[in-house]
Amino acid sequence: MRAVAFAYHNMGLAGLEALKKNGIAISAVFSHRDDPGENIWFGSVVDWAENNRIPVFCPETVNTPEWIEKIRRMAPDILFSFYYRKLLNTEILRIPAAGAYNLHGSLLPAYRGRCPVNWVLVKGEKKTGVTLHHMIEKADAGDIVGQREIWISPEDTAATLYEKLCAGAGVLLGELLPLIKKGTAPRIPQDPERASYFGGRKPEDGKIDWSWPVERTYNLVRAVTEPYPGAFTGLGGRKMLIWRASPERSADPGPVPGTVEMEGEDVYVRAADGRLKLLDIEVNGSRMTGRLIFEYFDEKRGVILK
Repeated sequence: MRAVAFAYHNMGLAGLEALKKNGIAISAVFSHRDDPGENIWFGSVVDWAENNRIPVFCPETVNTPEWIEKIRRMAPDILFSFYYRKLLNTEILRIPAAGAYNLHGSLLPAYRGRCPVNWVLVKGEKKTGVTLHHMIEKADAGDIVGQREIWISPEDTAATLYEKLCAGAGVLLGELLPLIKKGTAPRIPQDPERASYFGGRKPEDGKIDWSWPVERTYNLVRAVTEPYPGAFTGLGGRKMLIWRASPERSADPGPVPGTVEMEGEDVYVRAADGRLKLLDIEVNGSRMTGRLIFEYFDEKRGVILK
């Protein structure tokens, strides 16, 4: 069985390794050139393809007559998309006789769209997963082939959860690829009544509102901490990034949300129903943990973050 794979990021690498392990010949890989304005913390699909002596292409737009014809001449039996960032049009999806499949980082039909790893943390979900599904032109809406659940721990960040999902993707593909090769893979329609869709996230979406419940604030911090741009708040006209924190619930209403409190050498910020202990922050490019945070706020007792 010959495949053309569209892949990017570490999930792309997990998908490509699974194809190789399961004896699916990869005729060509389509990927993206890395954006110099983006924090490139993940592995290179281009390097993987070159190291495996597989032709690799990175067109700005693949849905053009020229590229469609080139893919048609490759005569793939099957197509796979592993975190490729652009939708493939119907002409491309109709080329392979054995179908076109996409790997998505959520338990579809929930969390269709962009950034599912970040969104499930923002929303405080207790579990997520990976889904292999048939591709149609509508994003993440095709029939499901299979899924694997991944539990989210209270300490997970986007980075640690992404590692779990990549590992889960390898297991899921190991189970499903043999069935796809034999033509016996399941095909389960998605329930549109249970579908949810989330768009891309921007750095400004990391702004904290201290009137939120403390758990919501904590979830935002861990959802956008490194390697993402980080959650932030205002501190006397400056921007303070919170890279790591710990939530503490309280039945008492407490001071005004955003008020900084000191206990021993610990520094907290009040939220609607508790407070957030600051463990790792950054102000004006200076990173602070532990006693450095205490020393920084020692002269700012009672200050309110906004």
